[in-house]
Amino acid sequence: MSDEHTEPQGDIQDAVEAAYDDIPMASKVPETKAEVEARIIGSLKTAKTKLLTELHKVIIGQDDVIELLMQAMMSRGHCLLVGVPGLAKTLMISTLAKVLKLDFSRIQFTPDLMPSDITGTDIIEEDHTTGKRVFTFVKGPLFANIILADEINRTPPKTQAALLQAMQEYHVTAGRDTYDLEPPFFVLATQNPIEQEGTYPLPEAQLDRFMFMVNVDYPSRNEERAIVKSTTMDTTAEPEPALSGADILLLQKIVRKIPVSQHVVDYAVNLTRATRPADGTAPDFVKQYLSWGAGPRAAQYLVLGAKSRALLHGRFNVSCEDIRGIAKPVLRHRIFTNFNADAEGVSPDKIVEMLLQTVKEPQSSEYKQTAEPAEAPKK
Repeated sequence: MSDEHTEPQGDIQDAVEAAYDDIPMASKVPETKAEVEARIIGSLKTAKTKLLTELHKVIIGQDDVIELLMQAMMSRGHCLLVGVPGLAKTLMISTLAKVLKLDFSRIQFTPDLMPSDITGTDIIEEDHTTGKRVFTFVKGPLFANIILADEINRTPPKTQAALLQAMQEYHVTAGRDTYDLEPPFFVLATQNPIEQEGTYPLPEAQLDRFMFMVNVDYPSRNEERAIVKSTTMDTTAEPEPALSGADILLLQKIVRKIPVSQHVVDYAVNLTRATRPADGTAPDFVKQYLSWGAGPRAAQYLVLGAKSRALLHGRFNVSCEDIRGIAKPVLRHRIFTNFNADAEGVSPDKIVEMLLQTVKEPQSSEYKQTAEPAEAPKK
């Protein structure tokens, strides 16, 4: 495609300058817009390198998973990590909280877990000065920056639903009172895909709240050798903080300020609409294999994820390639296969791959406007 399709419509530098205005600094020296852009990119590259270095003191491999977690955090999104036991999903999240210098809370989801066990509850306390008894709200483990919802599918829907308000609105309601959650706030949930006995599948409404469904795969042979060697010796590595909560909030502001061309937005929307069997643009294989497609939140997360991906790769220019790079983790849990797909072994990831091959980028001819005839000169 030509460059006109990948360049945002609008002034990128103005957006960078606006982001620069939000950066807390003791003193600012005059800089050109290009210098500001280069400095932000350079600072982010340094921070990313340091972050990966500290994480790899504990976690070996899983670079793709770590990058998706970083993209989600920069986009104010939540992640669902799916993988078999023993792949360090829990360790990865707890280590990430240390490296980001954020408050961390782990919730082990069990069948007997109640909503108040995670949100908090009112207890009766006696006021020693007046002798009266009053209700006092005791905050639950949900009041932290990073929440590890371990084996989220092992608790009943009633408790799973207690996360919905927190994930979407960033506050918790208990009784008649509403309590705000301190930003940044992320829910990183884990799920075991092979052991389904005694589990409660997440409802579609809650799955849609997760920006990414991240598949955590087995390590390579060399990575597994390094894991076995490092974990069977009497050595400990303590990661050091690389970013703070204020840094994360700043990155979130910068991501939101990056403009995106109409071409990229239309590609994300077209890709999302093509997953819906009832839509006129849906390919035949979608009508054959899917019973339900993705909603508008998928297109929103495709664009936000593409922004954070471009920024992590050192670019302020968002392209359709960035959309394709995150299509699977955004769409795989938002499309629902039917009996035909299950019988033929067609997975959601395979359908996303077929969609990426079928749905083409919008052409420049679609944006050409018919010129209005010039007004006749007045006599």
